[in-house]
Amino acid sequence: MTLAAPPPIPRAAGSFPLLGHAPQLVRDNLAFISSLRDSYGPLVEITLQPGTRTVIVQDPALIKTMLVDLGPSLDKGRFFEKMGQLLGDSVVTAAGQTHVRKRRQLQPAFTHTNIARYVDLMRDEAAATVANWKSGQSLDVREAMVGLSLDMLSKTVFSGSLDEATFRRLRRDLSVVMNGVGARIMLPDWVERLPLPFNRRFDQAREAVRATISTAVAELQASGHDTGDMLSMLLRAEDEETGRPLTGHQVCSEILTLAVAGTETTASVLSWVLYELARDPGIEERVQAELGDVLGGRPVTFDDIGRLPYLQRVINEALRLHHTGWLVTRRTTEETRIGQWTLPAGTELAYCQHALHRDPELFPDPLSFDPDRWKDSSPPPAFLPFGAGKHKCIGDRFALTELVTAIATIVRAVRFTLAPGQTVQPVARATVRPKTLRMTVQRRRDSDHGAAHAGR
Repeated sequence: MTLAAPPPIPRAAGSFPLLGHAPQLVRDNLAFISSLRDSYGPLVEITLQPGTRTVIVQDPALIKTMLVDLGPSLDKGRFFEKMGQLLGDSVVTAAGQTHVRKRRQLQPAFTHTNIARYVDLMRDEAAATVANWKSGQSLDVREAMVGLSLDMLSKTVFSGSLDEATFRRLRRDLSVVMNGVGARIMLPDWVERLPLPFNRRFDQAREAVRATISTAVAELQASGHDTGDMLSMLLRAEDEETGRPLTGHQVCSEILTLAVAGTETTASVLSWVLYELARDPGIEERVQAELGDVLGGRPVTFDDIGRLPYLQRVINEALRLHHTGWLVTRRTTEETRIGQWTLPAGTELAYCQHALHRDPELFPDPLSFDPDRWKDSSPPPAFLPFGAGKHKCIGDRFALTELVTAIATIVRAVRFTLAPGQTVQPVARATVRPKTLRMTVQRRRDSDHGAAHAGR
């Protein structure tokens, strides 16, 4: 019996000559990608680059096939290729054996022992940030969380060796780079060659960040000191192919990519958690009660990370409802079968974690923030906060530790309030983040936040 041919992969409506679907993506990429789940089947084709076929994978089983089963045979695709062009080759952007080699070089930075050492640094930075907030202050929470994420990055990567002026400049330049990466991934390549102010700002900021990191690398190499941070660890690492230490350029690319990827995602998740706690006093009270029971009057430590199950559920729910990833890519390197369909070499594959995590068939009442949906069951296979397969995020444990430490420190010192009727919309740049998140700071009574003071 002859098997019936699979149905053709539908093509999304609204493509423009030369621009493909870029206008819809620039106008509202989240709405466009989400609409595909409602309008098409398990696969749908869009155009990101003229002459290039991009297939959006929407079926959870096929997404798993793409990430896990086909993972070893796929390249990382446009999103990561573009990050590599813009930021340099790194463990985040590499594929194949190069990725495996770089992952082994970087893995020591994310061991249990090293993450435990970072917790005190993370907590102290969170406490110092909170100490600058005044009761009644209107705060741009996302910008504050970007600043905190960069502070924590500085301490864990550079051991705080950057002077204040250099650090402020690095923070400003990284913000420009983070926004620019997101825009350049969506737009056709030829746009970035135009003499536009946007392009000039991005290029200048990227070179400034590289110069700052290169200077830190050179100074540490000249001193011969091992400061116990990620930078020292990278300077001790050897290239498996040559047996030689990594070059300054290689170290710079790893740090720059970690800075852009880690800072942006951490800041966004922290912002969403604080927003949801402000929206639901009942959830906030349960977090406070758990922190009080576990910590008493002392600051959070590494040993506490696994003893805060309700806070972990709150973070899981934020990673579900407000996932920071809106387009994860792969690329076929040979003729590849996925489900019923056979795709030629050079086909771009992509999926949207944000849309996947809001699918009502997978997550009942998907737009409700409900930490208790994680209470009695293991996360479903469709919950992919850090990806899956051989390219799963190398820093997943580091990120979760950072989130728990920061939230536990912040919410014991202050609570946030929203204006009546205020809602916050997501916007996707390099990551999905709050479009505008301004809340009012209310300091807790001394008896409620002694632990935050104790951590300073």
